[in-house]
Amino acid sequence: MTDPLDPLDAKAPLDAMTPFDAKAPHDSMAPLDAKAFVDSMAPLDSMAPLGSIAPPDAVRCVLFDFDGPVCALFRNHPAPGVAGRLLDWLPAGVRRLVRSEDGGPVTDPQVILRAVGQLDPGGALVSELEARLTEEEVLATASAVPTPRAAELIRALGDAGVVLAVTTNNSPRAVRRYLERAGLADCFGPHLHGRTHDPHDPRRLKPHPDCLARALASTGAAAGESVMIGDAVADFLAAKQLGIRFLGYATRESKGEVLYEVGARVVVDELPGSAAELAALVGQLSRDGRPA
Repeated sequence: MTDPLDPLDAKAPLDAMTPFDAKAPHDSMAPLDAKAFVDSMAPLDSMAPLGSIAPPDAVRCVLFDFDGPVCALFRNHPAPGVAGRLLDWLPAGVRRLVRSEDGGPVTDPQVILRAVGQLDPGGALVSELEARLTEEEVLATASAVPTPRAAELIRALGDAGVVLAVTTNNSPRAVRRYLERAGLADCFGPHLHGRTHDPHDPRRLKPHPDCLARALASTGAAAGESVMIGDAVADFLAAKQLGIRFLGYATRESKGEVLYEVGARVVVDELPGSAAELAALVGQLSRDGRPA
């Protein structure tokens, strides 16, 4: 039977996932400045060039980033407040070493986790910090705001037989809690790949492709038959390292421009509402430049 996301019903074998050293330190743990971030990624030149990514004639697995494409996790449980509480908990000497990219107040909890992970890799401090961040994220799920059309798209893809997974830097506990509240947990099953399975090592957060590789392994999907929907530079870079096609989601023009700057081909400000709409967008990922 023809796959609804496989308009050409292609049967040619797809390339296997590009290997990577999951244990290698990753030089990308500073706050995310898009241009500097890309420049600092030593492996970029050796990644699959955009033109070599598998042709978009089959989509059998869709990987969703969580905070953004699925819901606004911190809309009513603001991230700056979470960051402030985490900073207040840290020892003063460590707190002074946690800095934002522009030198201003640190408002992103992930920046704090990355920084402490560099200072104390594998230590008790980063482990406890990660546990506290997880509790904050779980609390945030109670007031998280669903992304428009996300539930509609998730259910439509599930009905079409597409395998779904979450690949996120958030805690899988928080992901599971939100999906259960939203009635979407069954659409993803066990394929929730959140903050690195070893919480002592934040170096495995995206843009390291660890959680995406785990998703491919758990779903049995090949990189060439998968698409990631993400809203951040880290999502794009993680997908690119494995040769996974990337659909950008950005509700602000400035955020979309950043994704285009680093190499994203298609960025939408509204999620597709059906399998057919997603297939049409994926079809544009074989073209150079932005869609007409």
